[in-house]
Amino acid sequence: MKKLLIIPLIVFSMTVFAQSPEETQVMKVVERVFKAMSTSDSTMLKSCFSPDAATYTLFTDKDGKPQIRQGSLQRFIDAVGQPKEDIWNEPIWNEKVEIDGPLAAVWVDYAFYLNNQFLHCGVDAFQLVKTEDGWKIFHLADTRRKENCVVPEEIKSRY
Repeated sequence: MKKLLIIPLIVFSMTVFAQSPEETQVMKVVERVFKAMSTSDSTMLKSCFSPDAATYTLFTDKDGKPQIRQGSLQRFIDAVGQPKEDIWNEPIWNEKVEIDGPLAAVWVDYAFYLNNQFLHCGVDAFQLVKTEDGWKIFHLADTRRKENCVVPEEIKSRY
């Protein structure tokens, strides 16, 4: 009897966590951002974004006050493409994808490592639009903190 209950649970868990083909395409764009960062490929990075994409970082300052800082997509692309000895690694987990027609939102937890040194963690929140050329990021906001980071052991063990 117990064996009969296990099979439906396995099937149910596979369908709950399975991504639709559209969700898979959206996540491929997000994953390319991190691949571009780790390989210093500014061309790959630029291809993930719409030309007028906005970027923001949200954090708490030393006085505990919430802050928002608008970034520059071009500065991000340039920084990624600069020759450097250090490798930017930003593993992600807890991916959540929502899609409604041409709009997609992706929310992921991340940890940022410079080579093998942990620097900070947070959440990346992407908004994408479906274009004739595929999904493109038009808005990226991230949070950053150095404390209260709960990084999965399988990620920590890689760095």
